Amino acid sequence: MKKILFASTALVATAGVAAADVSFGGYGRFGIGYVEDRTVGGTSDTVIVSRFRLNIDGSAETDAGVKFSARVRLQADEDAASGEANAAGLNGARFSVEYGGLRVDVGNVAGAIDNLPNYYGNEPGLENFVGQYSGVDYGFLGYSSGGAGSNGVYARYAVGDFAVAASYDQAPNGGDGDRFDIHAAYTFGNITAALAYGETDNGAAEDDDIVVLSLGGSWGAFSGTLLVGDETIGGNVAASDTFYGVSAAYDVSSATTLTFAYGDGSGDADTRNVGLGVIHDLGGGVSLRGGIGESKAGNADGQMRADFGAQFSF
Repeated sequence: MKKILFASTALVATAGVAAADVSFGGYGRFGIGYVEDRTVGGTSDTVIVSRFRLNIDGSAETDAGVKFSARVRLQADEDAASGEANAAGLNGARFSVEYGGLRVDVGNVAGAIDNLPNYYGNEPGLENFVGQYSGVDYGFLGYSSGGAGSNGVYARYAVGDFAVAASYDQAPNGGDGDRFDIHAAYTFGNITAALAYGETDNGAAEDDDIVVLSLGGSWGAFSGTLLVGDETIGGNVAASDTFYGVSAAYDVSSATTLTFAYGDGSGDADTRNVGLGVIHDLGGGVSLRGGIGESKAGNADGQMRADFGAQFSF
């Protein structure tokens, strides 16, 4: 009887392993980064920059075709201010259920604005330090690579060229209200247009909200994105404004791509970003990357940034 029990247990365990799938993937990058007048005393303007990112994904599928999956991320990089290395750590887990055109994520999720098509556009530099979204001050629900993240829910349904998505999390950033984001996207030919709305309940204080439109398309060797929107950040008049940005990429050759990004806003406290970058593909998932640009917050002086290094995927 014991032999039969042991054999049955082993069979069940083996069947569970066979039905599941675990995969690993990510990238590494390293090089040098320059920031004009770094804020930490005694730190050189030029430091070694690096990142190691490993995604650990597990998945299983029911007989009816419903896919269940989960992800955690292991990441190690440098402290951007001091240039010293940070210890590697796991982030909060994200769980997903998918069937047909419907996907639902729970846990450390990216929300509907974080997942908005063409929101991030082209980000020049090894560290992607310039973005068209720099004028945005609204704190939307975002995926956390190095922390627990918000314990939220995100749902997306796609049919043909049309998709809708919504996300929700309770009391973000220790607040006393709720936050939700929604978006709709449609692809026609080589262009994708998307519209999003987000709102955060700040309790007795004035609520935060945002409306954002994104466009993106490609035409041969050229691709570009556009971002524009309006936001209200509680009673912060300096951050409540219209924001806008553009980005582009151009394939100079089959191996070399030039990138550009610009972002700003009409608020007195908004950050203006502008920069150029280059990516040179060495094959095998390895590329050389670099960029140069300027970041300017409000009426403060602009701060130059530049970086260069190698990135490889695995």
